[in-house]
Amino acid sequence: MDIPTLLLYIVTVSAVMITPGPSMLLALNNGAVHGMRVAGWGIAGAALSDLLLIGAVGCGLGALLQASQELFVVVKSCGAAYLLYLAWGLWRAPTRALACTVGGASASGWSAFRRALLVGLSNPKGLLFFSAFVPQFVRPEQPVAEQYLILAVVSALVDCLMMSLYAVGGRRAMARFSARVMGWINRSCAGLLAVLALGVGLYRRSEGAAA
Repeated sequence: MDIPTLLLYIVTVSAVMITPGPSMLLALNNGAVHGMRVAGWGIAGAALSDLLLIGAVGCGLGALLQASQELFVVVKSCGAAYLLYLAWGLWRAPTRALACTVGGASASGWSAFRRALLVGLSNPKGLLFFSAFVPQFVRPEQPVAEQYLILAVVSALVDCLMMSLYAVGGRRAMARFSARVMGWINRSCAGLLAVLALGVGLYRRSEGAAA
């Protein structure tokens, strides 16, 4: 893969990934409410989902999802249901000031990793986006598996950078907030996740996709 193609891919995927979505929203909430250690676990989970999704595209699963209406509906329904589950959990989360949320970071970190991974894998828009986007940068006359690996790693790194910006921004903006304000933050994120769940539920394969 030549350098100009790779640079074009980095610029394009960065512009797409910086758009607020479920993964970015989780990174923002984790950074604001739980701190950067837990946010880092969530970022790792989302990055792993990028690697797995692009790997699935390379194996042809993206084309299968595009071709099978039944499979698409199943994945879409699971993704929307999981986002609603996360929204309900955030809505009911206990309200504590940020300074009080350091304890239990390890367990919360694993939960953040699992949530971010499942959000990425259960969102059909991500797989369809990568299916339509990534192959455009793969040259068939060169080793295909190697190119998919490079693009997958680059995508994961870009996603990590964007989510880190969201998490750090949330951490800095919310660091001095009271428990009551943190409760409003949780409920705001819950409402946005519910809206995103509705968007996933109404999503059609013929529409433009965003990761």
